[in-house]
Amino acid sequence: MGIFDFLTGEFIDVIHWVDDSRDTMVWRFEREDHEIKYGAKLTVREGQAAVFVHEGQLADVFTPGLYMLETNNMPVMTTLNHWDHGFESPFKSEVYFVNTTRFGDLKWGTKNPIIARDPEFGPVRLRAYGTYTIKVSDPARFLTEIVGTDGEFTMDEISYQIRNIIVQEFSRTIARAGIPVLDMAANTREMGTLVAREIAPRLAEYGLEIPELYIENISLPEAVEAVLDKRTSMGVIGDLSTYMNYQAAESLTHEGAGGAALQAGVGAGLGMQIARESVQAGPWGAAAAPKAATPPPPPVEHVWHIAEGGETKGPYSRAAMGRMATDGSLTRETFVWTAGQDGWLTASQVTELAQLFTILPPPPPAS
Repeated sequence: MGIFDFLTGEFIDVIHWVDDSRDTMVWRFEREDHEIKYGAKLTVREGQAAVFVHEGQLADVFTPGLYMLETNNMPVMTTLNHWDHGFESPFKSEVYFVNTTRFGDLKWGTKNPIIARDPEFGPVRLRAYGTYTIKVSDPARFLTEIVGTDGEFTMDEISYQIRNIIVQEFSRTIARAGIPVLDMAANTREMGTLVAREIAPRLAEYGLEIPELYIENISLPEAVEAVLDKRTSMGVIGDLSTYMNYQAAESLTHEGAGGAALQAGVGAGLGMQIARESVQAGPWGAAAAPKAATPPPPPVEHVWHIAEGGETKGPYSRAAMGRMATDGSLTRETFVWTAGQDGWLTASQVTELAQLFTILPPPPPAS
């Protein structure tokens, strides 16, 4: 190899990155002794950014395009002035490629229940989970604040911290929103947008942004969900008596030994009822003589209270009241009361008691 080929190989370099890992956020261009040669070609593809670091300090950020690293635009990268070092430049430079595309289908969820105050159920414990996407919005800040000197930085190294930020802000949003638990399913989109907007300033400090955040589900503890299901079932059933009759009728159609036995029992009952009606009918199918009418219930016997000397005495049965009328301790002017009577009345005002007093017969007719 001639000296010209040697110089060409020493001075010209190609710097680029093709990523097929799907989870790498930052990758450092590996070069022996971290030398960046004069006249090197830097290719930055769409969805990438290149951060140039010289002697430990961030020098520049390159957006998508093709760049010639020459003295007129990057004087710190030339090695022409250092031939005395045998083409081993003492100036060490590095190029970090940053993936600026969206990293999607990332999971988040509450590790422990969140306590919120519901206007209908009172204090409740909630769990939630969902997905989000994230991308690098400021490559220089992301490299400075998060990556450092890591030669290959993946999404897994920061996803845990981002999940903690999302859960913390979600808890604060739920506590302040005051949305009833039964209405949260209809407001997940708005809550997801609100949470993403609230955490945007926090992530901007890391050079990141969340384009999308979705809340897939908000759930109650299993015990509370079981009670809620019972409450919903009661509302769906409506009339419990009608529902029980329907269930009994449905059980007749079930196959198996249990259903067959129930059908046999019902059939036997119907047969006995038909037989009884046949016996009661006449020889030509005429109806039998009507059954004797059921006697009415016996009348309710009243018991009475007597007001005497500002005191109440009793209760007394009607027979006792008759004896008192005979011996004169109960008179027509005596105040009496029984259940169902509107206040105290004299004995003469009560038809049932007025009959107890002996009515003198009229004088005999003239002879």
